[in-house]
Amino acid sequence: MMRLLALFLVFVSVLPAAAGEHGLAMNGRPKYGPDFTHFDYVNPDAPKGGQVRLAATGTFDSFNPFIVKGNAADGLGLLFDTLTEQSLDEPFTEYGLLAESIELAPDRSSLTFRLREGAKFHDGTPVTAADVAFTFRILVEQGNPHYAQYYADVERVETHGPRGVTFVFKPGASQELPLILGQLPVLSEKSWQGKDFSASSLDIPMGSGPYRIGEFKAGQRLTFVRDPQYWGRDLPVNRGRHNFDTVIYDYYRDLTVTLEAFKAGEYDFRQEYNSKQWATGYTGPAVDAGLIRTENIPHKLSQGMQCFAFNTRRAIFADPLVRQALNYAFDFEWSNKNLFYGQYARSTSFFSNSDMASSGVPSPQEKAILEPLGLPAEVSTEAFSLPATDGSGNIRGNLRTAAELLKKAGWDVVNGKLTKDGRPFVFEMLLVQPDFERVVLPFQRNLSRLGIAMTVRMVDTSQYLERLRGFDFDMIVTSFAQSLSPGNEQRSFWHSSSADTPGSRNYCGIKSPAIDALVDLVIAAPDREALILRCKALDRALLWGWYVIPQWHSTSWRVAYWDKFGRPGKPADYGLDFQSWWIDPVKERELAGKRKGAGLK
Repeated sequence: MMRLLALFLVFVSVLPAAAGEHGLAMNGRPKYGPDFTHFDYVNPDAPKGGQVRLAATGTFDSFNPFIVKGNAADGLGLLFDTLTEQSLDEPFTEYGLLAESIELAPDRSSLTFRLREGAKFHDGTPVTAADVAFTFRILVEQGNPHYAQYYADVERVETHGPRGVTFVFKPGASQELPLILGQLPVLSEKSWQGKDFSASSLDIPMGSGPYRIGEFKAGQRLTFVRDPQYWGRDLPVNRGRHNFDTVIYDYYRDLTVTLEAFKAGEYDFRQEYNSKQWATGYTGPAVDAGLIRTENIPHKLSQGMQCFAFNTRRAIFADPLVRQALNYAFDFEWSNKNLFYGQYARSTSFFSNSDMASSGVPSPQEKAILEPLGLPAEVSTEAFSLPATDGSGNIRGNLRTAAELLKKAGWDVVNGKLTKDGRPFVFEMLLVQPDFERVVLPFQRNLSRLGIAMTVRMVDTSQYLERLRGFDFDMIVTSFAQSLSPGNEQRSFWHSSSADTPGSRNYCGIKSPAIDALVDLVIAAPDREALILRCKALDRALLWGWYVIPQWHSTSWRVAYWDKFGRPGKPADYGLDFQSWWIDPVKERELAGKRKGAGLK
């Protein structure tokens, strides 16, 4: 699925590029010069070939990952080239992919890309400036709402012949906008003539990327085939990458079944997100025989916020006192100890694991930002802290505090049920992942001691996405992924303008003039120092609003794989980049023999 456009960014002021620059950096000059041949975290001589099988969860009924409708298939990013490619060993630097050169106006009023002469779509037609302009306009007008929010500071797009395209910015545009525009996936205008872009469809889209769609069975399996004639295969940003001849996604409905299928050899590579499975699930003949390897690969990415999210559009969650009270009913320390094998750190910020996370008492500079906004006094004067426990499971003290907050908000226990104005406190936790039930049920028991009835409803992926898009839920488990360069995406997360926009990520329904102002300040931050300061201020306002119940985060990727892969000796700091791995022919042959010897298929 399409991931966030700015997932791995870090923010400092963009160095204005001279005409014909090969890349843009947010921190001084790009690491790689104009004559670089490949990224340092790849093996430029990695062999091409072989097949890799991967797993996806749920189902798919669409090959259009750019719209709200439908369930887009995994892996579709393999089809579409972008204007630039981000390096994963720099916080935020991009180098030309479709774009041969990049020119940022000295006054930052516009950005011009010049396309490579040899860039072609899969049908052999050239990628043109008109295609870039078409893509931008259709994504803004008919695509997922977050595109309009990402590109809100673009005033217009202009083309100059077949290869030149300029984006003209509004005054005060986001400092990161030039690099976000570089991540624009370019579509073929010709291929979309006479078609409804906003409709979910399994028509194979026209791309220009390293892979094409091969055989597929809707909702069950999808095959990507590497294009040996791919126009960009020898570019420096691509050398040593896109090494598999075939990439197959098999779809599974149940996460437990997915793990068992992996251990049985039904697919080859897996990232593990469940701590219990990581601690106890990787057992069996293949693991014992060393055919499956497990590793923790550290990274330096910001971890954002994973949480239980309140839908404040619901009357029962409109009062921040109520939201604060429910925070006291979640026992993270017990969960971490008993459910997660102590593998996680508590998330205490919306910018966890980054220098933008607030902590302690606000600095004078933070206070200067916060005080004029009309927020509660404690936001600019006190240190924020989450309720904590000793991990024993005894949280009577926390529940007493919760009960006091609820009473202050007008709720009373009548015949064992928490009520207000004659109506009971009842709500639904909407889930799509069955393995989260073990986290939710202890929380449910704690809430019941307060007289709150929380029901748990598990739905399939299609229904979950539909309800999410329409904000048809009381509480969900979600995450707000943050880059190291927060910017335009904050509008979709927190801004009033997105609260009533179906498909936005303002799941909490936040409508706060103060938070709107802070979001605008973050987007308009003129330099790295200002960005950090403004993010800390925004973080404090969000935390003190009690819009979520924070959960946890990790600082490494947990990966398991059948031992047939080669991979670069130096991993990237800001991305796993599985596309730089390859099939090692010797290992693959040895693995086949070992599997046969162990009686495995």
